[in-house]
Amino acid sequence: MSIFPTKFLLATDGSEEAILAAKTAVDLADKTNSELHVVYVGQEYAYPIYAVPDYESARRIQENLEQEVRKLLDAEVEQVKAAGGTVVGAHFGVGRPDAEIVKLAEEIGAGLIVMGSRGRGRIRRAVMGSVSDSVVRYAPCPVMVVREEKG
Repeated sequence: MSIFPTKFLLATDGSEEAILAAKTAVDLADKTNSELHVVYVGQEYAYPIYAVPDYESARRIQENLEQEVRKLLDAEVEQVKAAGGTVVGAHFGVGRPDAEIVKLAEEIGAGLIVMGSRGRGRIRRAVMGSVSDSVVRYAPCPVMVVREEKG
């Protein structure tokens, strides 16, 4: 029996930090014979109520956003595969990234979430918040936040 989780969830946003997190997740999943799931969450468009004239227009905007997020997810999955990883599940969401990541981790029974850190300064993080801080706080499992070494 292994002490390592059997399902990893890689939360990615295409950033440099996310690329490093992907390499880390692939390496850990391979070494522990664990499933690797990938999630990409797109932010919802913030349209003023008067900018969307009817339901059909709002539906088209939402569909276009979901297609865009799917394309970004597909690109991330291809990068994981290029790094030698096997992706068991590719998931996308639209909304608040922290909430969507936590929700998916619960749904799939993830044993570890791996994600990058943008490394914002203290003041900016205090004002804007941090996706990784929120995921660490509310996740149903351990979270590994990967950051590049400053040397």
